[in-house]
Amino acid sequence: MDFSPFIISLKAACCATLLTFFLGLLAAWLITPMKRGKSLLDGLFSLPMVLPPTVVGFFLLLLFGNNSLLGKFLDALGMGVIFTWQGAAVASMVVSFPIMYRTARGALEQVDENLIHAARTLGMNEFQILLRVMLPASWPGIMAGTILAFARALGEFGATIMLAGNIPGKTQTMSVAIYTAVQSGNRALAYRWTAVIMAMSFVTILLMNYLTDHRKSKRRSG
Repeated sequence: MDFSPFIISLKAACCATLLTFFLGLLAAWLITPMKRGKSLLDGLFSLPMVLPPTVVGFFLLLLFGNNSLLGKFLDALGMGVIFTWQGAAVASMVVSFPIMYRTARGALEQVDENLIHAARTLGMNEFQILLRVMLPASWPGIMAGTILAFARALGEFGATIMLAGNIPGKTQTMSVAIYTAVQSGNRALAYRWTAVIMAMSFVTILLMNYLTDHRKSKRRSG
């Protein structure tokens, strides 16, 4: 059994989650206090969650393709993403971004505004308020969003196969390996990869529940 799909999936999911964490948190922080244009930006940031993954992959293919300005620029730097594991990471990041963004936004909006006003009266700037007040108060929700984003990135298929392709040992993730195994009639291999990805996803959900419950218990005891 070739374990390269496991390594590629884990590598792409970890990179995607790392980028999604910071980008999703930044987007949520910037949008939360907005008064105008909030619904429009929220719709744009949430769009990959409702679009078919193949549509997302098609747009990414247009954005990073050899005929696009960005694609030519990256190719000139030797950083092309088409048919690379980095492409799988980009696809996973875009698809999992709305989960992180919406979860982080919901967590930040639940922070008591009196705490924020008190921090401003103490002379803190907005970034200091985020680090010292908002993040500690909303950390369980943010961690839950991060774990869910990782699980979503780990199982991404449609956008990944459009952007990164299906190259064994190079861009073939576990989800793509399951598809390939079914198409070739190798049900045993498909069962194995299905069991692996289900186990990993289940463990991430258990971890999310543990962290959330542990945080709640600490608050009650405190």
